[in-house]
Amino acid sequence: MDSGLHGRVALVSGANHGIGAATVRVLAARGAAVAATYLRVADEPDPAAPEAYRRGRAASADDVVEQVVASGGRAVAVEADLSEADAVRRVFDAAEEAFGSVDILVNNASGWLADTFKPVAADRFGRRISPLSAATVDRVFAVDARAAALLIAEFARRHVARGASWGRIVGLSSGGPFGFPEEVSYGAAKAAQENYTLSAARELADHGITANVVHPPVTDTGWVTDAVRAAVAASDELFNIADPQDVAEVIGYLVSEDARLVTGNVLRLR
Repeated sequence: MDSGLHGRVALVSGANHGIGAATVRVLAARGAAVAATYLRVADEPDPAAPEAYRRGRAASADDVVEQVVASGGRAVAVEADLSEADAVRRVFDAAEEAFGSVDILVNNASGWLADTFKPVAADRFGRRISPLSAATVDRVFAVDARAAALLIAEFARRHVARGASWGRIVGLSSGGPFGFPEEVSYGAAKAAQENYTLSAARELADHGITANVVHPPVTDTGWVTDAVRAAVAASDELFNIADPQDVAEVIGYLVSEDARLVTGNVLRLR
């Protein structure tokens, strides 16, 4: 069935690795032109965390774009630090310059770091963790909450100004109603993004925009170790370890014409 994405333009943030990169490939394969935004993050080496994850976060989105173009699709890479408020306007301008007006926004970028209220230096898997501070809160909220909200606002402003009647917003969440121990700022910022996105679903429905949030299961974007796999296997709440492609396929559905009646939801994948 035609996904209805031919001729559509998507902006996917955090698109240099993991779920973001997979989403770029899925949307491009279904006919959308994709602006892949990213920021190269240079993490300190952590002996308890896979090196592949650190490399992924430090990469550009150029390889992803090259894969799309080699397969006959259309994509462009745009590096931007979304913690800078003006970056939001700049990434939309870059997408419009390359392909035209943006119809689809996927808020995947994250300022992730692990922080905690506990007086510890490592999490339950032995990975480095920081004490919660103004710096850790500001870093995560700047991207996962504030930038996500500003991207939605810019998307809506441009959509309404041109009199458009079709649009899609998808956010990515994590944590849950009982918090996110050992990633407390990340979980809180994602909760804020959920609320912004659900508000957008209600406020923008009259303009033909749907807005939903995807809450993936544990997803192997390079950080999953044997200890994480054992924890998932022993859990009563965690059922699967997903591949980024699995999550991207759900996003692909939500932005398709088939999902035109699906809005205002947090889809918790298991």
